[in-house]
Amino acid sequence: MTTLNIGILAHVDAGKTSLTERLLFDAGSIDRLGSVDAGDTQTDTGAIERQRGITVRTAVAPFLVGDRQVNVIDTPGHPDFIAEVERALAVLDGAVLVLSAVEGVQPQTRVLMRTLRALRLPTLVFVNKIDRTGAREGQLLADIRRKLSPRVVALSEVRDAGSRRARAEPRALESAAVAAELAEVLAEHDEGLLARLVDGGEPPSPDEVRAALVAQTAAGLAHPLYFGSALTGQGVAALVEGIVELLPTAPEPRAGEAVRGTVFAVERGAGGAKVCYVRMRAGSLRRGQRVSLHRAGPGGGAVERPGRVTALEVVRAAPTRPGAAGRGRGDGAYAMDGGDIARVWGLAEARVGDQLGHPAATGAGTPPVTAFRFPPPTLEAVAVPREPGQGPRLHAALTALADQDPLIGARTVPGQGTAVLLYGEVQKEVIAATLSRDFGVEAKFEPSRVRYLERPVGRAEAYEGMGDREETLFWASVGLRVEPEEPGSGVSYRLGVELGSLPLAFHRAVESAVRDTLEQGVHGWPVTDCVVTLYRCGFDSVMSTAADFRKLTPLVLMRAVAGAGCRVYEPYHAFELELPQADLPAALALLAARGAEVVESGPAATGDAGPGGAGAWRVRGALPARAVDAVQRRLPGLTSGEGVWWSRPSGDRAVTGAAPRRARTDGDPLDRAAYLRHLALRER
Repeated sequence: MTTLNIGILAHVDAGKTSLTERLLFDAGSIDRLGSVDAGDTQTDTGAIERQRGITVRTAVAPFLVGDRQVNVIDTPGHPDFIAEVERALAVLDGAVLVLSAVEGVQPQTRVLMRTLRALRLPTLVFVNKIDRTGAREGQLLADIRRKLSPRVVALSEVRDAGSRRARAEPRALESAAVAAELAEVLAEHDEGLLARLVDGGEPPSPDEVRAALVAQTAAGLAHPLYFGSALTGQGVAALVEGIVELLPTAPEPRAGEAVRGTVFAVERGAGGAKVCYVRMRAGSLRRGQRVSLHRAGPGGGAVERPGRVTALEVVRAAPTRPGAAGRGRGDGAYAMDGGDIARVWGLAEARVGDQLGHPAATGAGTPPVTAFRFPPPTLEAVAVPREPGQGPRLHAALTALADQDPLIGARTVPGQGTAVLLYGEVQKEVIAATLSRDFGVEAKFEPSRVRYLERPVGRAEAYEGMGDREETLFWASVGLRVEPEEPGSGVSYRLGVELGSLPLAFHRAVESAVRDTLEQGVHGWPVTDCVVTLYRCGFDSVMSTAADFRKLTPLVLMRAVAGAGCRVYEPYHAFELELPQADLPAALALLAARGAEVVESGPAATGDAGPGGAGAWRVRGALPARAVDAVQRRLPGLTSGEGVWWSRPSGDRAVTGAAPRRARTDGDPLDRAAYLRHLALRER
C-alpha cells in the first residue's frame, strides 16, 4: 500500500474542516458527517476549536482510495498559527488549498499560496460553497489566476452556481477545446508543447496534455482547480480523483535504509505523557527501538538527544465505513515505514521540528534540521492564575506547553506570573483553554507587549576562582569572555581551555548555565548573536560538583555581559500591501506615522500573486512589530475593504533613545547579594 500525506489549507471559514469531514465520510472512514457548527468534527476536538469553529492545531485523519492511503493533515487556518502551518508543510507530499466561491480570494489565502509556491509543493485548488448565494465561477476564476497564480487550470465547471441545484461537472481532457486550453497554460514550462503550439502543427493529444499536467503539478508549477461543495458532496469525487492521480506519493521504502523522520507536532496524552507525531521518510521504526533526535542548535550545527520508542500508534485507515480510522498501538506488530505517520511515545526529549536519524544521512527529500528555524514570536504576555496560590501550578503547566512548542517559551516574571511568547491574540484564548482543560488551571493574560532582544556591543571578560573571597561559596573557578557575533548567528559557546581540564559533567554544567543565563541580559531581554568562551577554569577533585559550576557561571557571565555593554533591538515585520492606487496616499501616511520603512512602491504586476488589474498598487517595506496590529485594524476602513496585507517577523532594528526594560526574574545574577539569597532560599 502506498501512502500520500496531504495538507488542507484555507482562510478562516472557507470550509477546509468540512471538506475533511466529507473526504472521510465518502471514503467510509467515518459513519456520519460532523459539523463545524455542532462542534463534532473528526479533526477539531479541542474546546476552543469547537467554540470558535476554527482549527488551531494540526490533526491527522486517514482514508483509503483503492490501495492507497491518504493521510489528511488538517492544518490551522488562523494567521496566529502560521508557524503550525509551516511545520505541517514540511512533512507533506502535496496540498489542497480551499477557498469559498462566495468570498473568493481572501488575504490569508494569498499568504498560504505564496508559501506553497515558494516551496514548490504540489497543490490542488478546491473552490467550495458553490451552492451558497453569491457563488461565482467565471469572475472568481479570473481573480484566482490574477491573485494566486496564472497557472491555475480548471478541471471542472459549475452549473446553477449560487443555488441549491448547483453542481460541479468535470471537464474532459478528451475534449479538443479543453486540451487546447490546458496546453496553452502548460506550454510555458514544456518546450515540446510550446513548439507544437508555435509551429501550428498537429495539436497535442489528450494523453500528452495529461502527462504534462501530472508532471507540472508534481513540480508545483501548475495547480489543477476543482469546483464543489463540501456540504452536499458536489465535486468532491473529482477532487479525490485529482488527489490520487496528480499528487505524488511518498517514495517506496527500501530495505536496509537508516531511520529518517520528522517530529511535526507534540501533544500530551493520558497521564501527561508526551506524544509525538512523526512522519517517516525512510527506514522502519518499532516499539523498543532506540533512536537519535537532532535539532538545530544555537549558532548553527545540530544538537543530538537520545530516545527510545516505548509505544507507537501508526495512522491506518479502515477499509469500510463500520470501522472508523484504525490505529495500531505499540505491541511491536506495527512498524512505521517511509511515508507513514504515527503517534510515538517515549521520546521525552523531543520537540517540534526534531529529526529522527543522523542529519548526515537525511537523504533527498528530507528537510534539513535548519529548515525548522521558524521566525520567533514577537509578542509576550504575562499569565496569572485566577485562583490565589496556583502560581507554581500555572508555571509548571506553561513550561510543559512550551516543551511541546518551543516557540512560545515560558519564564517567571517576579511578582507577576509567567510570561509566554505569542504570534497573536487568539493564541491567548487557545493557551487559556488548554490550561483549563488539560491542567485544571484557570489563567488570565495581561495585555501583550513586544519582545525585544539585546546584543553585546563590545568584548569583556570576567573571572571568579576558589579562594578569591574570604568565604568559598562555590568549589569552582570560571572565567568567561563575551564577544559580539554576526546578526543571526545566535549564541555560540566555545572552549578556550583543554577539554580535559574539567570533568565532562562540569563542562556541560557551564554551557547549560550560559545558555539559561542569556535569556535575560542587562536590560532584561534575551541576549543573542554573541560568542561566550570559557577561557579559564579550575576545580577541587574532592569538593567540586557540577552544581558549583552551574551556580557560579551566571555571576561570572553577567559581569562579562555588563562589561561588554548591550544594545536593545526592536523586532520588525516585513510587510506587503496591495490596494487601489486611489487609496495609496492615505495608506502611506498611516505607514509613515507608525514608523514603517517603505522599500518599494509601484503598480502590482498582473499574473503574479497580487490583485493586478488597473489601478492596483503594491507597497513593500518593514514595520515595527508593535505597530502591525494598529495598521491592520485601520486598513479596511482606509481602502473600503480592498486592501490586502500580509506580514511576518523579519529581523530587528536598534532602538533609538531610552532602551525599554523588562522585569527580571528572581535571583538576578547582576545583583550578587540578591542572587545568593535566591540560591539559599531555593535550597531550603
